[in-house]
Amino acid sequence: MKIAIVYTSVTGNTEEAMNIIYKYMSRYTSRCNVYQHEHFPLYELDSYDAIIIGTYTWGNGDIPNEMISLYRAFENTSNKDIVTAVFGTGDQCYPHYCGAVDEFRDMLFVHSNLAATLKIELMPQFLDEHRFERFVEVIMERVKNEKGITI
Repeated sequence: MKIAIVYTSVTGNTEEAMNIIYKYMSRYTSRCNVYQHEHFPLYELDSYDAIIIGTYTWGNGDIPNEMISLYRAFENTSNKDIVTAVFGTGDQCYPHYCGAVDEFRDMLFVHSNLAATLKIELMPQFLDEHRFERFVEVIMERVKNEKGITI
C-alpha cells in the first residue's frame, strides 16, 4: 500500500493537522510519504493507492497558488480510482470557511475516488482528535474496499 500526504501551510496550522493525520496513518501502514507541495512528484500521481491533500484557504475562499498544479494534475488524470481525501484549516469569521477544501472536494469527487474531507477551525485542538482518527479510518476503509488491500 502506497499513500501520500501532500500539504501546504503558511501559519503552521495545516502542517500540525498533517502531523496528526500522519500519526494516525502510521497505525495502518509504514508506507505513507509526506510531501510539502513543491516536492510532490506529480508524474507519480497514479502510482499511489491514496493521496491525502492538506491546504489552507487563501483570500476569499481560494486555493493557494502553490496548490494549483496539484489541483490541475487531478483534473487531468485518467485514473479515477485513486482514493483521495482533503483536509484544511481555516477561520469561520471568513464568508468561505475552508473554501479551498470545498474546491478540492468538488473536483476530487469528479476526478478521483473521494473518501473524506475534514475542516479544522484555526489550529488543531485536543477536541478534534476523534475527528482526525475517524478521517484516517474512513480513508483506510475505502482503500481496503476499493483496492482489495489488507490493512
